Amino acid sequence: MQTTRKYIIVFLVFTFITSLTSFEGLNAQDDKFVVVLDAGHGGHDSGNLGNGYKEKNIALNVTLQVGKELEKDKNIKVIYTRKTDVFIELHERANIANREDADLFVSIHCNAHSSQASGTETFVLGEKNTGRNFEVAKRENEVIFLEENYKENYSGFDPSSPESTIAIGIEQEVFVEQSIVLARKIEDNFIKDAKRKSRGLKQASLLVIRNTYMPSVLVEVGFLTNKSEGAYLNTKAGQSKMANSIRDAIISYKKELDQNVGAHLFDVGVPEVTEVETKPMIVEGVIFKVQIAASSNELEPKSYNFKGLENISREKEGTIYKYFTGSTSDYNEAKTLQDKAQSAGYPDAFVVAYRDGKNIDVSEALKSASN
Repeated sequence: MQTTRKYIIVFLVFTFITSLTSFEGLNAQDDKFVVVLDAGHGGHDSGNLGNGYKEKNIALNVTLQVGKELEKDKNIKVIYTRKTDVFIELHERANIANREDADLFVSIHCNAHSSQASGTETFVLGEKNTGRNFEVAKRENEVIFLEENYKENYSGFDPSSPESTIAIGIEQEVFVEQSIVLARKIEDNFIKDAKRKSRGLKQASLLVIRNTYMPSVLVEVGFLTNKSEGAYLNTKAGQSKMANSIRDAIISYKKELDQNVGAHLFDVGVPEVTEVETKPMIVEGVIFKVQIAASSNELEPKSYNFKGLENISREKEGTIYKYFTGSTSDYNEAKTLQDKAQSAGYPDAFVVAYRDGKNIDVSEALKSASN
């Protein structure tokens, strides 16, 4: 009987210790560092199509590789906003991160420009929307036009309005400093490990990270519109290099937090990129437009029907409706609009010219400019 009691006591003690170990295991699971990885665009939103590459595919490949590497760390839990070619609304991407009570939100994209610009950029939320920063924010935010209920979801937000983009920077201000720490690590890794050109870390008002209640960054891994950079990003080796740089930055960021080493970054200078401006080429008496589509379907000439492109006009020729973007006497501006249209998903967009309301050859218009 005495022996039996001893066995019962030992069993109860063992069971108690085992239960404590189990609870500790559960707590360890709950205490994992949660990273939400967001592959930009997807589904019917291809992103930019520089040099024929699809941003949505490259962004997804890089994102999945970052996640695969991070998942090797048992202390990190990875959540994806998408793992396949599907369209996820911008506000839902942030909702996913908030529901998971994430520690980090990282959105991965590819850049585009009308020139042969190159290099990586990592954005954090902020009010510095001057120059190219505003253009990037505007381009990424215009994805909302592809959402059915964008007016309800974004409360009258206008991607083309600087006032709208300035307002959204305030909500995540408390996390900006930590976001800058991660952004700087990512860009440093792109330079040191991936041997890529970096355009630095920037601040812009980006909807995808507006409502995330944790440090958040948007990474542009390079320009698909740059011939050599686009080709590099379309390779497995290039995607692997970029993914590893992002992974290492996240791990380094987590390590700093674990060690309670909080770097204060007040008054961090966020570098601006100076773009080379193209001189105007005004042709008096001529209006240039960019034809983006021709169809038997009559569509409203609205931005949301044409992937966010602005100043849309429509002409009917027989049974065909032709659709245009822009209206300018500056030929170089028209060429920039053509590049923008092609990057937005209209690879066959071309410049047309009008004099006195009649269509003329562009070559004829340019000859009159040289006379």
